[in-house]
Parts: sequence; C-alpha cells; structure tokens
Amino acid sequence: MKERVIWGAVALAIFIPFLVMGGLPFQFLVGLLAIIGVSELLRMRRLEIFSFEGALAMIGAFVLTVPLDSYLSFLPVDASLSAYGIVIFMILAGTVLNSNSYSFEDAAFPIASSFYVGIGFQNLVSARMAGIDKVLLALFIVWATDIGAYMIGRQFGQRKLLPSVSPNKTIEGSLGGIASAIVVAFFFMLFDKTVYAPHSFLVMLVLVAIFSIFGQFGDLVESSIKRHFGVKDSGKLIPGHGGILDRFDSMIFVFPIMHFFGLF
Repeated sequence: MKERVIWGAVALAIFIPFLVMGGLPFQFLVGLLAIIGVSELLRMRRLEIFSFEGALAMIGAFVLTVPLDSYLSFLPVDASLSAYGIVIFMILAGTVLNSNSYSFEDAAFPIASSFYVGIGFQNLVSARMAGIDKVLLALFIVWATDIGAYMIGRQFGQRKLLPSVSPNKTIEGSLGGIASAIVVAFFFMLFDKTVYAPHSFLVMLVLVAIFSIFGQFGDLVESSIKRHFGVKDSGKLIPGHGGILDRFDSMIFVFPIMHFFGLF
C-alpha cells in the first residue's frame, strides 16, 4: 500500500501539470500513453511491439488520439479518423504482402487494440479541449467508483459480481461504487454548475450512475483480457499500480459515453 500511495502520487504529479496546461503538451502526453497502452496489449499476446503490425497499431492509436487537424491546417476536420483508417489499411495490406503467414485474424488483434485504446484517449483529449472541468468530473467519478466499490465491498460484500472475471468484486461493492460516484458528482456539480450542461442537475445525476456503470465495465473488460492472457497486470510502468491500461481502463469507457451524451 505504501508503494501504491507513493507511486500514485508521483504519477499524479506528472499528469496533473500536463492536464492543467492542456493543448499540445497534454495531447502529446495522452498520445504517448495510448502508444504504451497498445504496446501492453501486444505484449500480453506475446507479439513483438516493433513488428510490422505492432508499430502500425501504436501509430494508429497515436493518430486517433491527437487531433491532427488542429496543427496541420491543410487536413480535413476528421483528419485523425482518416489517418487512422489509412494505418489500418496498411495493417490489412500485410495479409496480401505476406499471405502465407499473416492472415486477417492475425491483423484483427492489433487493429482492435489500437481502436480500443485510441478511441478512449481520443475522447479524453476532446474532453480537455472542452474544459478541464469535464476531465475532472470524469476522474472524480472513476475514482469515487473505485474507492466506494472497494470500501463497501470489503465491508458488506456478500454476493459475487462476476467471479469468473474478477473474483473479488461484489454486487454490493458495485452498487456502493455507483452511490459514491453520485455523491461526489453531486458536490462537484454544486461547485461547478456549468459542467453538466446541456443537461439538468437531476438528469446529470442519472447519467453519473450510467458513467459509473460504464467505468466498472471498463475495469472488468481489462480484467477479462488479463485473465485470458494469464497476466496479473497489463504492465509494470507504475510500481504498485501496473501499466497504463490498469490505470486508465475505466476512463477508456467513461469518456466516450460522456461524449455520446453531449457533455463535450
């Protein structure tokens, strides 16, 4: 626990200044995190990260994350998505250039990995461009969900949530996480009344419950992936915490659903 606290503080000390700065420094950092996240998935499957498909998958996540049209004015407004599509086509071209040993199924994993990571981090960047309060709201929802689920589950947990995926999680803990997220968001929205626009206060509380549920699914998806590949953590970048995906798995799910409901 001491190691988790110390290195968690170090990670926040690095991340928060970039979050406050916003702009290119923050976007480049998030793009770098996306590259690392994809590399973690590739390593889980024992793929060489600097192979043909591995390098392209990491590049794909980066170009999907960073809004290219903001810096290259001659590109269209959907430049990131278009560039990502080109990268994916290049990965698929490998099935032609090396058809004897590289199939569509082989290409599917790096493509899925780049999209899974890239779309989550892309929406993190979009949220920061809309305002730092949008990012903070998402972070507080995820953190409150994690802490509430842990505390309530440890104290009152009886019924297993999905033991085949994550044996320590309970239904009581999950509900406690949702309740904690609602309470924290309630006070945050009292402090910042613009963060839940264009929705009303009460509608936003319902949406917070949905965001908390999606955040828990993000955590469970990552647990399922790790269990499938027989690993404890996605990586070892942050001692006591694991890899980038171990820290951002919930947020990868929360930011896109926040965007879907028009919060940024």
